[in-house]
Amino acid sequence: MAYIHVYQGASITSGGTEGTLVSEGTGLSPISVTLNATNNEVSSPIKLALRCETGYQTVGNTVITPTGTTASKWQLAPDNAGSAGTFGAYGDPLTISSVIGATNTLFWAKAKSTSDETPINDSSVDLEVTATIEAV
Repeated sequence: MAYIHVYQGASITSGGTEGTLVSEGTGLSPISVTLNATNNEVSSPIKLALRCETGYQTVGNTVITPTGTTASKWQLAPDNAGSAGTFGAYGDPLTISSVIGATNTLFWAKAKSTSDETPINDSSVDLEVTATIEAV
């Protein structure tokens, strides 16, 4: 059982509890972008949140890692007062050192396309969250 989850939605706020649960292996509510590979397009930043189930929190670092065939085309960034902070290199993990509890901790993602790609509905990338969770 997972005690920490990723949420998405334009209205999610730091410290809030809103957002749509991102699909966890089902594909029902994926993080989705549409890009024009001919133009080597890069998506706008996508606001996401991590939140533990009520009664749980993280201990130590939480690491979010893009995994999958085209993970090298995804970038992650911490939140900076409601805006995207500095994005890491494409494919690199993001480490959040603050405690994540039952309210939203924001982070950001963006994806790029390259002109050598064939048009495809690519569902090969997952955001893997690694954390130690404790009951509070």
